[in-house]
Amino acid sequence: MAFKSFDSHTDFARRHIGPSPEDIQEMLEAVGVSSLEELIQQTLPAAIRQEAPLSIGEGMSEAELLAHMRELANKNRVCVSLIGQGYYGTHLPPVIQRNILENPAWYTAYTPYQPEISQGRLEALLNFQTMVADLTGLDIANASLLDEATAAAEGMALAHRSLKEGRNRFFADRNLHPQTLAVLQTRAEPLGWELVVGDPEADLEPEGLFGAIFQYPDTLGEVRDLRGPIERVKKAGGLVVVAADLLALTLLTPPGELGADIAVGSAQRFGVPMGYGGPHAGYIAARDALKRGLPGRLVGVSVDARGNRALRLTLQTREQHIRREKATSNICTAQVLLAVVASMYAVYYGPKGLKAIAEEVHRKASVLAQGLERLGFRRVNKYFFDTLTVEAPGQADQIVRRALEQGINLRRVDADRVGIALDETTTPEVVEAVFRAFGGEFRYEAFEPREHLPLGLRRTSAYLTHPVFNRYHSETELLRYMRRLADRDLALDRAMIPLGSCTMKLNPTAALMPITWPEFAHLHPFAPAEQAEGYRELMERLGRWLCEITGYDAVSFQPNSGAQGEYAGLLAIRAYHRSRGEGQRRVCLIPSSAHGTNPASARMAGMEVVVVACDERGYVDLADLEAKARKYADTLAAVMVTYPSTHGVFEEGIRELCEIVHRYGGQVYLDGANLNAQVGLARPGDYGADVSHLNLHKTFAIPHGGGGPGMGPIVVKAHLAPFLPGHPVLDGGTAPVGPVSAAPFGSASILPISYAYIAMMGSEGLRRATEVAILNANYIAARLEPYYRVLYKNAKGRVAHECILDPRPFKQSCDITAEDIAKRLIDYGFHAPTMSFPVAGTLMVEPTESESKRELDRFIAAMVAIREEIARVERGELKAEESPLRHAPHTVLDLADEHWNRKYTRTEGCFPGGQSALDKYFSPVNRVDNVYGDRHVVCTCPPVEEYSRG
Repeated sequence: MAFKSFDSHTDFARRHIGPSPEDIQEMLEAVGVSSLEELIQQTLPAAIRQEAPLSIGEGMSEAELLAHMRELANKNRVCVSLIGQGYYGTHLPPVIQRNILENPAWYTAYTPYQPEISQGRLEALLNFQTMVADLTGLDIANASLLDEATAAAEGMALAHRSLKEGRNRFFADRNLHPQTLAVLQTRAEPLGWELVVGDPEADLEPEGLFGAIFQYPDTLGEVRDLRGPIERVKKAGGLVVVAADLLALTLLTPPGELGADIAVGSAQRFGVPMGYGGPHAGYIAARDALKRGLPGRLVGVSVDARGNRALRLTLQTREQHIRREKATSNICTAQVLLAVVASMYAVYYGPKGLKAIAEEVHRKASVLAQGLERLGFRRVNKYFFDTLTVEAPGQADQIVRRALEQGINLRRVDADRVGIALDETTTPEVVEAVFRAFGGEFRYEAFEPREHLPLGLRRTSAYLTHPVFNRYHSETELLRYMRRLADRDLALDRAMIPLGSCTMKLNPTAALMPITWPEFAHLHPFAPAEQAEGYRELMERLGRWLCEITGYDAVSFQPNSGAQGEYAGLLAIRAYHRSRGEGQRRVCLIPSSAHGTNPASARMAGMEVVVVACDERGYVDLADLEAKARKYADTLAAVMVTYPSTHGVFEEGIRELCEIVHRYGGQVYLDGANLNAQVGLARPGDYGADVSHLNLHKTFAIPHGGGGPGMGPIVVKAHLAPFLPGHPVLDGGTAPVGPVSAAPFGSASILPISYAYIAMMGSEGLRRATEVAILNANYIAARLEPYYRVLYKNAKGRVAHECILDPRPFKQSCDITAEDIAKRLIDYGFHAPTMSFPVAGTLMVEPTESESKRELDRFIAAMVAIREEIARVERGELKAEESPLRHAPHTVLDLADEHWNRKYTRTEGCFPGGQSALDKYFSPVNRVDNVYGDRHVVCTCPPVEEYSRG
């Protein structure tokens, strides 16, 4: 595909990159260089600079891109999907599609680590948690996981670490969804856990198990009473996980009431398109006693400085950033945007509406069951909710083919059985078409729906009783509720989010438009490959581009987060060593500055973590690295390194680092989190790395969505290609490394975003974006260095794409902390930089290439003004506790405070630096009390009186 060149009026790259050519020249002068080329020479080691330009081509205009995406979309064939297996058709209410999924106020938001400016998305996530806890009948749920299969694996891991008795056997229901079973097998094997697969009634031997998992309803559609197996496992001292369908739970006795300790599953059918596999919001819920072991993020209720209700992420000591190799999980993200969509679906329909949808689905399944029975086909599952599995000896292929001729995909369970899963989009005409596929001509109206749920499993307990699920059932009311929540937040649509390590760049509107087109949104991930030709072409070309950009040879799109990419990359290294008869290679060297997911992922891959020191410049200590590589020469598996370093510097010795590890038999895993500083300038595969994961939600413009979705595909050198993650749908389970995610291609429906971004930027635009990202970071560093120490620079005084500002001396001089600066920035209309990572007490700033000089100057002015406020405290004009920094952020309640008695004016507090009253963003709450939130853990919607007060 050749890309055309366009003039500046249609040149996407010129509009993606924030500074104009004139601005760039002024910024270069401020930095002290004459050209971008000179700056790059001073920043990037010559030894790793790529010589040849990228061969992607010239960039497309938005109009050309959308026409091209339409061509690709038309190569996909959208059939009616009755495959089921955890993925269902659903109607996304247009009011939610337009105002959540397609609204930059929601999709450009960051993880709510700064709770004061995240109250809207935190409330939506609290609604999600409440929805999941209510429907599953358990005490607490987290803010979502990646998908159902990985949630099941996390449930298994939660059961193991909660018992702490050294047991290593886990029972898995043979009628789990096949992809879930495969992911469980992948997860268990490196950890030395024995996965026992069998029939819960016939094969369950509970003695010595640390737990068991059952599917409810199971993959064949059977609704089984699990109380017996659950009781047997628990009596023997194990914990029980139930993988449950949330929509079915509106009619069925919930897992918690059956005795389960943990429930897992997916919220996909609550309005989230199938999207050829994702992204979707997985869920996990548990009994209260297990809450400190729950993986991922957990929204809790706390109070702010005025004692008003405020939400925050709670129990953060569970996260891998703090626990590192002792972490409970490597989960570093959630599926926030999709969890918000699912929660709003529940808010819109409420308990009565959800039950009505479930009952309608069940009625359609009843009609289908009666018709197939009249045709002489025996049903495998006596009781069912929405899915039938029918015996058709020797006829399965013929029936599936006849259905396909009518535009319907059925599930071929095996040569003798066919599965049919109905959903809220199924029409009577579809049911009649299925009759024809089985050889019958019946009218839908010929059958009277009956109930096919076991009498003893009909739900009697209430759910979704909180007012939020019973108040917003008109479009007008829901529209206003979503707007109120959005107005409480600060996202990229309001201001720069200068987060180091997170690359909060522009998410191009044109790149996002195709993901809600039916041809991309409505494909089932297990649909026949010939129905996804557009996806195939897109992924093949995107894969080639990513290999071209990175210098690798092969790619897997399966990992659906950066942490999953780390895990998949380490599994590939492990399998490679084992294929060579060197299974003893289990030591993973990790620098002390590494992202917390690195050691957590290594432990999950069955590796032993050995920490490598960093020197005073933040560089990996190569002498220490070599000493440890030599010490563990016989058992060295890998090194995990981030480049540019987590400290925001291109280390001169990266080639030497790779050579050392290779010399002692190890492989080099290079974390791709900071690839935004390399695209077009350097290729990891050329300077010695063997595998990297790529954060498509960073470098390649997929939105962060408030903390997800993410995509973390891995790229590898040729020798590791055979060990990329397989999938039973693609290879029948024969691959050396099994799946790490539920769907073969992960969250495939957001791949068009990165594809479109690369296509519009073209070779020159991608390189220029990298250069300007480096310029913007060095511009901020140069302008702020008179006021704040820049902690790490290379020998020529340059930073890479981010810089670390060091306010720690202020703690000594006047008791002002990085947190005070972060909260005060909110008053100036900014999200804070990354706090206390990778160095405690510091601020890491990454402006990205898409921020204009005007916005950079506005941020610099705010930081300079804050430095003067600190100076006032240093001079003794105010004590720290009397200063606007300690009281930040200021709210409208401060503005309206009739008893204002502070030693600075309301204007100084609420409108610092001459902030415009017209455009002023006010945080909805004052500073949140973190200690209170951890001491009073409340992770579902608070009581009615608390809600109305908030």
